Amino acid sequence: MKQAAIRTEKSKTMKLRELARDIDAALTGALEGGAGETEISGMTADSRKIASGDLFVAVSGVKADGAAFVADAVARGAAAVVSSHPVEGLAVPVLVTADPRRFLALAAANFYGAQPETMIAITGTAGKTSVVSFTRQIWAYAGLKAAQIGTTGVISPTRDDYGSLTTPDPVSLMKLLAELASEGVTHGAMEASSHGLDQSRLDGVKLAAGGFTNLGRDHMDYHPTVEEYFAAKMRLFTLMPKGSPAIIFADDEWSEKAAAAAKAAGQDVRLVGRAGDFITVKRIEHLRDAQVAEVHHAGVIYEVKVPLAGDFQIANALVAAGFAISTGVAPAVAFEALGKLKGAPGRLELVGKTASGALAYVDYAHKPDALSNVLASVRPFTSGRIIVVFGCGGDRDKGKRPIMGEIATRLADVVIVTDDNPRSEVPETIRAEIMAAAPGATEIGDRRAAIRHAVSLLQSGDTLIVAGKGHEEGQTVGSVVLPFSDHQEVRLALEEGR
Repeated sequence: MKQAAIRTEKSKTMKLRELARDIDAALTGALEGGAGETEISGMTADSRKIASGDLFVAVSGVKADGAAFVADAVARGAAAVVSSHPVEGLAVPVLVTADPRRFLALAAANFYGAQPETMIAITGTAGKTSVVSFTRQIWAYAGLKAAQIGTTGVISPTRDDYGSLTTPDPVSLMKLLAELASEGVTHGAMEASSHGLDQSRLDGVKLAAGGFTNLGRDHMDYHPTVEEYFAAKMRLFTLMPKGSPAIIFADDEWSEKAAAAAKAAGQDVRLVGRAGDFITVKRIEHLRDAQVAEVHHAGVIYEVKVPLAGDFQIANALVAAGFAISTGVAPAVAFEALGKLKGAPGRLELVGKTASGALAYVDYAHKPDALSNVLASVRPFTSGRIIVVFGCGGDRDKGKRPIMGEIATRLADVVIVTDDNPRSEVPETIRAEIMAAAPGATEIGDRRAAIRHAVSLLQSGDTLIVAGKGHEEGQTVGSVVLPFSDHQEVRLALEEGR
């Protein structure tokens, strides 16, 4: 797939006072006279990307404070600067606001203007990609022009662009939404990462609904505690107009707290799942490649068949149905559409099977809860052994490594520990930290060799899970991204074994 491209041409301009409208009342005086008449042709928080006429917004980042690059931005042609504190000696207007990140998001929304009429966002540790994909598919089944934005890129009726960020930066996001609107997209579903919410990237999106899937251990290299990680996600519900639908998966240990947060933000909480009140799951029958569920909604009983394996996929599908119904799709149509769903790339994706019928899946699970969910989900239809191949990424939360090792050895029958984006760390060290909590596991550092060995072990009734990379098409070693696809390697190993 192509790298995601922003197609809006940079041809429009907007006066600074128009750009800053309704963002910060304290700026009114600073925008009077000549400063407010300054023509702005674009904006960025990266001084290296400044072009003549741009607005430079100095945000405080994880590694550097944008205020240190103000002079460089002006030298490159910045027409004005936004900062959290006064900057003296510049020949361009300087606007001082308490929250430059929020200013950037709202200014980008003012500048690019158009968005799809109906936008929804989903947050949570796992399931976001599947929920936005399923919501887009249900909308499309109902005859609506729909798009999705997230970890796997951008998909709409006119594009399928691969991306790398779960939630794009606010300027790229607003450009993208304007493009989608110009292409006729009326409904858009996007993922809301904790980073994106914490950094105000979604503040300019006009949301019709928001949702929550679950919470597990993730991004502990960014958030000091799990509670702060959860609080960052709950910020989503403060970005929606009061009274908006908040679709919350009801069966997670954090569901009650999420519902309370959404209610405190003034939203219309709608629970989905076995403990749901909006969509209630009464019964699930697990098949090898599908699931049949009886669900209740608004006093009506529906039997839905989801053509995907894994209990968590039912959860994701019903959250998506909740979004679709809450944005105007008839319930019968939404539930009927579930029978046509295609899985999101790399989410418990069946790659193939051996001659004896053993199944081989690729899954993006690279967090403890996600690995636990995927291994537990395949147990009901696995009459033989569960074999798992996984590793942990370098330069990320080290604390999850022994946790994932313990989960793998507890829930799988055969465990193979390998490399998964070691980045700048020593791969052997990462594997050793996993192996310390994975007694009986086999260590094969070369991921290609690990996959081939796992496939060679498959017997009738077995299920193989190659976890961690999912849709990714590269392995990051040091600062270099080497071409690598779990899909391709599993497929080749299966072909060689026939």
